[in-house]
Amino acid sequence: MQGRARRGTARKTANFNIRPRTVDFAVSRKPAVAAAAALPIAEAMRSSQALTRLTDRLRESNAMYAVIVPLLPAGLAASVRPGPLDEAGWSLLAANAAVAAKLRHLAPRFEERLRERGHATAAVRIKVQPL
Repeated sequence: MQGRARRGTARKTANFNIRPRTVDFAVSRKPAVAAAAALPIAEAMRSSQALTRLTDRLRESNAMYAVIVPLLPAGLAASVRPGPLDEAGWSLLAANAAVAAKLRHLAPRFEERLRERGHATAAVRIKVQPL
């Protein structure tokens, strides 16, 4: 075993004169392809009929929510969000089942207030969707 070097005992010398390899990326790059001009989101929303309808429904849902917020008990408002508006009605999103139960009791008052303020909706639906 005298002729063999033991593992980990070989001395390593550092040669600081060796420079690390570099790659010249400028040579290997392909010509840049011109990117299509990005369309601002507001313009895209206006240019698409489907997105315009979606934006209008979102605005109407938020306006309806603003009408019913004063009817919500103080601690309940943080657990409720406006939901989707469609042909069948408008949805309120509750954080949990207890909040949804309370909203179902208040739904007739919500519908009455919405009619008073000119928001014609078929029904107010309550859905549980954790925040």
